[in-house]
Amino acid sequence: MLALVTSLKKEVGINDPDIEINVEKGVVFISIADKVLFQSGSYSVTTRAQEILGKVATVVKAKPTFECMVEAHTDPVPYNKPPLIDNWDLSVKRATSVVRVLEDLGVAPKQLIAAGRGEYQPLVDNDTAENRAKNRRTRIIVLPKIDEFYEMIDKEMKNLEADGR
Repeated sequence: MLALVTSLKKEVGINDPDIEINVEKGVVFISIADKVLFQSGSYSVTTRAQEILGKVATVVKAKPTFECMVEAHTDPVPYNKPPLIDNWDLSVKRATSVVRVLEDLGVAPKQLIAAGRGEYQPLVDNDTAENRAKNRRTRIIVLPKIDEFYEMIDKEMKNLEADGR
């Protein structure tokens, strides 16, 4: 997983404060600020986002047995622009839009999952405009198959034992 993170950081360009890549419990999380991916109230992916997603797609395609879940989050400011009725609809549509871009970039559809979280998992209180902006985000979660994950751990443990650690 560390090799995957290193590759992602190199491909995506981690120097961007609006993009964060980390590993938690064996899963790679790529968090992209809302303002990078979409214009306010929109679910159309921006040109800049397509460039970033192209780099993510390159890395994901190199791991064809992994799954890639796109999880979109919004803030609680009421949203109602038909045909969408609320923030949850918007988050689902944004996740689907990112999935479509990844698919167009050659990621196998069987690897992709679209999930909308709406406003229900904020990172911080929604008490200021700055905090609401932090909560509007899309996370791309790169998930190894569980059996492969355990095989990778087993292999790494054997390597550590062989090195006398």
